[in-house]
Amino acid sequence: MNKICENIDSVRRNIESVKRQDVEIIAVTKTFPFENVLQALECGIKHIGESRIQEALPKFERLGNSLNGITKHFLGHLQSNKAKKAVENFDLIHSLDSLSLAKEISRHARNAGKMQNCLIEVKVSKEETKTGIKPEDIRDFYSQCLEMPDICIKGLMAITPLSGNPEDSRPYFKQVYNLFTDIQKSFGKSDFIILSMGMSDDYKIAVEEGSNIVRIGSAIFGNRSYANA
Repeated sequence: MNKICENIDSVRRNIESVKRQDVEIIAVTKTFPFENVLQALECGIKHIGESRIQEALPKFERLGNSLNGITKHFLGHLQSNKAKKAVENFDLIHSLDSLSLAKEISRHARNAGKMQNCLIEVKVSKEETKTGIKPEDIRDFYSQCLEMPDICIKGLMAITPLSGNPEDSRPYFKQVYNLFTDIQKSFGKSDFIILSMGMSDDYKIAVEEGSNIVRIGSAIFGNRSYANA
């Protein structure tokens, strides 16, 4: 078994230790070459995530038919001028963070004859450089997105502030989980089902707090290429 497969198995065991059976693993493949991605797919990964359109598209082209049946997630901040490419190439956009972007995504989805699945990014960090919708504005923003016929809001996504202690993420995960369940109860939409929280350093805590999609990069691929491992 290669190193990437061993790492994936380790992540799966950690998730299973929390007694959760409903958690999907997104292998975050940004910065890693297509050889690494191919190994992850061969080890049973069904979801991959990229953050840069210009990096993702050549990689997708090289992977070719290996991507059949694989869900492609766009994870990074999405500029409006890249919305068309994101709609054309990704199944789920995690970083919907403004009404203007929602309108652009909707327009391009309509032109493509596609219903574009999206997650609303919740801004839990007070850092000015961080994007997302403030927690107190989530309900109103969700209501506005429901009026756009070419977007389907599947749930919420959050990125917690950087910290040396994974436990520091727990209160943020709790906050976003509460938002998630509040919207589920208030709007009763059966397709609002995804809560994307947790990365390599804190995914186990995220799962404990209700996440059902975790975004894992370094814990799968490490900090170097395993193409020749």
